[in-house]
Amino acid sequence: MSAPEISPFPLVELQAVSNAHNEWVALAFLPSPDAGDALQAILTLLKTPDVFAALAPLDCIFPIPNPQLLEASHLEALPPNRVILRVAAAAVAEPAVQKKLAGYADAGYRIMLDGVAAGSAATMCGARALMVDAAITLPPVLALVAQPGPHLATGMHSEARIAECAKAGFSWFAGDFALHPAHDSNQGDGTSRKRLLALLGLLARDADSRELEVLLKQDPALSYHLLKLVNSAAFALSSPIHSFGQAINVLGRRQLQRWLQLLLYARQQDDGLANPLLPLAAVRASMMEELAKSQGWDRDQQDMAFVAGVFSLLDVLLAMPMTEIVAALSLDLDVVMALLDRAGPLGELLKLVEQADGGVLEQLGIARETYWQAQLQAYHWAVQVSRNL
Repeated sequence: MSAPEISPFPLVELQAVSNAHNEWVALAFLPSPDAGDALQAILTLLKTPDVFAALAPLDCIFPIPNPQLLEASHLEALPPNRVILRVAAAAVAEPAVQKKLAGYADAGYRIMLDGVAAGSAATMCGARALMVDAAITLPPVLALVAQPGPHLATGMHSEARIAECAKAGFSWFAGDFALHPAHDSNQGDGTSRKRLLALLGLLARDADSRELEVLLKQDPALSYHLLKLVNSAAFALSSPIHSFGQAINVLGRRQLQRWLQLLLYARQQDDGLANPLLPLAAVRASMMEELAKSQGWDRDQQDMAFVAGVFSLLDVLLAMPMTEIVAALSLDLDVVMALLDRAGPLGELLKLVEQADGGVLEQLGIARETYWQAQLQAYHWAVQVSRNL
């Protein structure tokens, strides 16, 4: 039996980079180990039409594992104002490499060193920023003040650590901190959670608009976000919307359900910062829907895929076991299996969305290029959702 052919299309993870306000500012491209040459893998992705427009206005951070091999022809398709070239600190020790990178920096490309370089190497290669795994230890203060930044702290597992790194001089952050909130982002004594679960239940059983309106009026924050949404540029209405009934009519039942599911994540936290779960939930929901569509699933199945994606973070949002959440909602069995056990067809897709796996993609018959297109669409939509909410 011959070995399976390795797909020439690379598998690349997109890692969101946030500022101190939990707003996305950039995406780091992280090729999988089997992607081969990292730069060539990313250049393959960039052949996707309008890729930079899809990810606008976010900067894109690309790894350059062998800067001595980087040529001007590699950068022809990359807009300097949107690109950050990430280079390992150990790779810039040679003067020839420093000169080459300094030339690209002069051409407008930003250089970010992964780690702390010895001596004046960072300055000599034109680096403006550092990327450091600051999960446990911080780099020397002088290493950060020597370049203007913004400096990126990775390995962020809590907002408390982000605050510590911000004081040290970092202004960009990446990690799984969104999945580890330090407090109940819904605030209060449980009344808010019960109201949210009631609203989710109404949405799940396609309740009458009047029932939704009654519950929305009891939640000022959610009401505010809904009216803000329908009056945003996303809908470009000729006259403003002032009532929930009007909002429901403008959005339509299907879109109302989707936006309300996401609006649950739009609540601000106790510290007034945006909830970092919002864009993550949007990515999961959109990717699930796009992958379901690529599988030839019908409209109802695509809707269930969206629901499974957006609800997959409710246990984090509500600080409740997923079993309790599912018990309170009237969800399709396939959605329940996906949320509780990552089982069934929806569960398989959800695992893929949470962690890309080339082997699973092959088993499901999903081409890597299809996966990338779904990923690109999902991040594009998440950016738009964050800006409109």
